[in-house]
Amino acid sequence: MDFELDDEQVELQRVVRDIATRECPPALVRAVVAGDDDAAGLWKTLVELDWPALTVPADDGGMGMSAVELVIALEELGRVADPTPFLATTSQYVPLVRACAPAGARRELLGAVCSGGTGTAAFAADAVRARRDGDGWVLAGVARHVVDGDRADELAVVASTGDGEGVFVVPAAAVEATRTPTFDAAFHLADLTLDEVRVGDERAFARPAVAAEVGRARDEAVAGLAAEMVGASQRILELVLEHVKERKQFGVPIGSFQAVKHMAVDMYVAIERARALCHFAGLAIAEDDTRRGLAASMAKAAAGDCQRLVTRHGVQLFGGLGFTWENDLQIYVRRAKVGEPLLGTSSEHRARAARRVLAGRRPTEAV
Repeated sequence: MDFELDDEQVELQRVVRDIATRECPPALVRAVVAGDDDAAGLWKTLVELDWPALTVPADDGGMGMSAVELVIALEELGRVADPTPFLATTSQYVPLVRACAPAGARRELLGAVCSGGTGTAAFAADAVRARRDGDGWVLAGVARHVVDGDRADELAVVASTGDGEGVFVVPAAAVEATRTPTFDAAFHLADLTLDEVRVGDERAFARPAVAAEVGRARDEAVAGLAAEMVGASQRILELVLEHVKERKQFGVPIGSFQAVKHMAVDMYVAIERARALCHFAGLAIAEDDTRRGLAASMAKAAAGDCQRLVTRHGVQLFGGLGFTWENDLQIYVRRAKVGEPLLGTSSEHRARAARRVLAGRRPTEAV
């Protein structure tokens, strides 16, 4: 497995960073939080650049790139606290539809994403049940903590069918979505109530192989969320380094103090470790490597560890300034932290990896 980014991936990283920095300044994020902007302009820009279609297969109208490129893009968008539905659409909805839908339905559903449509995924087999009813299915239950569940056009719901799992694509109008307040007001999270929602067979994907396909899609969602957390942590470090070079005590920059240097190095090491594991997870997913699930769990665990250390040190090194709304630091502290409890905490993913190893399971077996 070649672990280095190739020249095209490095160029993608540079381009996404440049455009994201220009198009999504802190002022835009602040406007979204204040309710003065809905980030529709930024989303339009991303659609015009074809970024939502990044991992949509070329045959379905997309760019046909892999999870590695997706991780790269999400890290850079996390670095600017992207307030659009990009994360849920590209790392949750697209992988689930791509993995589970047959060719005809896949082209229709993913073609809509390429045209600017949005989507999300609710991995809710433990809370939503689907029963067969004539030529379709009926869904009932409540899916909690769904990223962008309140503003996505389409919802790919993983539900229990009694014989296993199924994936059911439901239009947003068919469910009751209640936005949940979060630590990061620019990040959308919602509870979805499905009250006897009917789904036709053309949008219902329930077959024996679906459980494995859902697992692959969830791994991609986990890796994508971890990458966004790493991107926000990177921005925190950048702000800290700027601050400690300018802030003076005893007539010298505080960055010259050994204790400050040690804290900055600890932040750097944590970020590099988490970034490497995110890239490894993307590569394992792209190549359908047997370590795919383990790699995704390691990436999420490392991202959680990273954000805890980086946010703590970041606020400490800024002192009282780090707690103020006027300081941009808090924007990225919030974005780094908001992903920690979603799709499994770092502790849960570490335990998942440990159970897999201690039980002697192969990497592809369920835990």
